[in-house]
Amino acid sequence: MARIPQTTSLVDLFRWRVKQSPDNVAFKFLDKETSYQDFDAAANKVAQGLIAGGCKAHARVAYLDKNSDYYFEFVYGTLKSRTVSVAINWRLAAPEVAFVLNDSESEILFVGPEFYELVKQIENEIPKVRKIVTLADSDGDWESYKTWRDRQENIDPMLASEADDDVFVMYTSGTTGLPKGAQLTSANMLSAASTVDQAWCKDWHEGSVNLICMPVFHVAGGLYAALGAIFGCKNIVIEEVDPGLILQLIESEKIELALFVPAVILFLLQHPESSETDFTSLRQVVYGASPIAEDTLVKAIDQMQCDFWQVYGLTENCGMGTVMAPEYHDPAKGKLRSCGQPYPGVEIKIVDTDNNRLGAGEVGEILIKSGTVMKGYLNRPEATAEAIVDDWFFTGDAGFFDEDGFLFIHDRVKDMIISGAENIYPAEVENALMSHPQILDAAVVGIPDEKWGETVMGFVILAEDASISEDEIIAYSREKIAGFKCPKTIKFINEIPRNPTGKVLRRELREPYWKGKKRNIS
Repeated sequence: MARIPQTTSLVDLFRWRVKQSPDNVAFKFLDKETSYQDFDAAANKVAQGLIAGGCKAHARVAYLDKNSDYYFEFVYGTLKSRTVSVAINWRLAAPEVAFVLNDSESEILFVGPEFYELVKQIENEIPKVRKIVTLADSDGDWESYKTWRDRQENIDPMLASEADDDVFVMYTSGTTGLPKGAQLTSANMLSAASTVDQAWCKDWHEGSVNLICMPVFHVAGGLYAALGAIFGCKNIVIEEVDPGLILQLIESEKIELALFVPAVILFLLQHPESSETDFTSLRQVVYGASPIAEDTLVKAIDQMQCDFWQVYGLTENCGMGTVMAPEYHDPAKGKLRSCGQPYPGVEIKIVDTDNNRLGAGEVGEILIKSGTVMKGYLNRPEATAEAIVDDWFFTGDAGFFDEDGFLFIHDRVKDMIISGAENIYPAEVENALMSHPQILDAAVVGIPDEKWGETVMGFVILAEDASISEDEIIAYSREKIAGFKCPKTIKFINEIPRNPTGKVLRRELREPYWKGKKRNIS
């Protein structure tokens, strides 16, 4: 018997949870605890405020801030008002934030105080945004969130909701430098909840203490947090990853469940307090989204003494591709470099360039079919048609199945770099570099990094009379794109290898740095 009811509406699933656990703690942020009942009331007010602000069904509203309890009120309020949540990556530069707001045609923007100056820079460039609400005290120009929320009625609008309604638009990096908004529907999210209920959520229960530390603009943070509410957990929310704070909370809050990207696992192991931390409350760690070294994984399992579940997926399919259960984390079984087997209800196949299915051990592109695959890319019909063919989603990742049906990621069909779970596309970084008047040509690749899995390395050809330094180039790139996308090192060269059609031969640039290492993602 399923532990969550069958429904076609994500908002109805949240309403059901509130009735099951009205007095339980839904979220704890800093020292503030919010019960499921109070969470519901706050969401009612948010929904009423969005409707009063002129947001019709399917309108998009944006959120730019680090994690907090307010974000979850905002999301639940968008569900109740039948509007669509757009959580913006707060690490983006001002022009990138403006692009996301304009592309999504967001009508209301909620912004945290840390990002006021950024938004003021672009306020005249985002014409669709009718209202800006601050998430702290009003600064005189914009109304504060608490004032705006608390002048609304605590009444659930009870709007009809359909399975195909968009509930999240999550932006992913684009190969051309323009991010694309993945439209995740109510049906996608319900399918994801049902899928993990048969895997790593099967032992979750009301009151399970769940840590939310990954950013909510990522599927790893946003979806994981939504699952925590659906299953009635006590969700401990922190603004951003802070290894010392995470170790402290594991002890003080008796954390049972957590999702970490591999870089966070490494940071925790390296922290001076790690060896003294009492991990006995921790029952489960879910991890994925970027490379992890085998020795790091083995050390983490040994130190934390809990179940580890590896997951592989993408924003476009709610992160639901494969899963590797704890029993396969024994190094003797030889599966540590795998990302597991397809989830129940998820189909995966490997195909060649002619779309022919390949057999065990043969490397090709990974395709996924399931109820979690997005509706499409917002306002990008051509990109959608290219990515989803006959319900199969083309991931852009290359891999193979072994004889036991375990998936191994071999490389990337597209040249995406994954650094600390952030997706970085070379074309975007190269465009930023080549906008400098002293740079004639540039190419970037991912090179190995112990902390982040990969970091960006730039190869640059300078103009004849150029005098710019490596540090100056890196500083310049920070003015154009988000810091995590910028090169960490620059190598000056005389020629960039290209094929006859002019495409950069990135493999040639990468090869010396990956010699003796396996380029893997998980």
